[in-house]
Amino acid sequence: MSYKAVFALIVAVVVAVLLYGSLFLVYPHQQAVVTQFGRIERAVREPGLYMKLPFIQGVEFLDKRARYLEQSEREVIASGKKRLLIDSFARYRIIDPILFKRQAKFLSNFESQLTGFMEASLRDVVAEYTFKDIVRDKRDELVELIRESVDEKTKRLGVEMVDYRIRRADLPKENSEAVYRQMQTERQQEANGIRADGEKVAQQMRSVADRNATVIVANAKRDAEIQRGEGDALRNAIFAEAFGKNPDFFNFYRSMQAYENSLANGDTRMVLSPSGEFFSYFGNAGDSPVSAKPAVIETPAANSNEAPEAASEAEAASN
Repeated sequence: MSYKAVFALIVAVVVAVLLYGSLFLVYPHQQAVVTQFGRIERAVREPGLYMKLPFIQGVEFLDKRARYLEQSEREVIASGKKRLLIDSFARYRIIDPILFKRQAKFLSNFESQLTGFMEASLRDVVAEYTFKDIVRDKRDELVELIRESVDEKTKRLGVEMVDYRIRRADLPKENSEAVYRQMQTERQQEANGIRADGEKVAQQMRSVADRNATVIVANAKRDAEIQRGEGDALRNAIFAEAFGKNPDFFNFYRSMQAYENSLANGDTRMVLSPSGEFFSYFGNAGDSPVSAKPAVIETPAANSNEAPEAASEAEAASN
């Protein structure tokens, strides 16, 4: 190989090294800070191919995407001097790389400062809220106040707070059982109050129902007595009319009814004389029914409900 070829090769290598040292590529998710002997020269926020002075200027790349920072469990004091264990996290984004490099220098240094900002804001804001507000009622409002407070401090470092969330808020283990018992007692009292109100309403409904039932039964009995009296009056009128038309046949008919009711199958036991009045129609089978005496019998009320009434009416008719 000739000296010219060697010289050309050396020149090409030098040019390649100079080009490699003077060019840098910024990706879409990156932003870059160009420094010269430790002094910040400029910032590059848009993606593309850029140039710098080789071996003199340096480039530091920073992520444009939101980064995640987890805050370990912290014990804070809420309103009412209640101790709480809160576990939270934050997401942040570098929006001014020059300011970030001047103030925070390095990412690890910034995250250490951000952890302090988050803890201070957490303690200040939580002190104004009760345990119920933090756990349930005003949690969204609380985390937004903490985010705004931290964002105000990080803006001075060229960083924007994208989000802040409380992942878990709980009482210390030694206080959990006492709070649980208190909550259980409150719920029991509430349940007892609801049961008492329900029992009161039920008693009122039962009283109204009983009163209505009493009125309905009384009205029904009254109507039944009226109808029964009207029926009895109508029956007596029919009997009187029938007796007036043919008293002898009426006596015979009533005696036949007394026979039927008294001699029916059942538990009735009777000891009677064949020559008694009850068997008058049997002893005079050949005679006219008109000349025979009506049959009258008295039976116990426990054994027959219709025979006593029929016998008494037959006796009354015969008299």
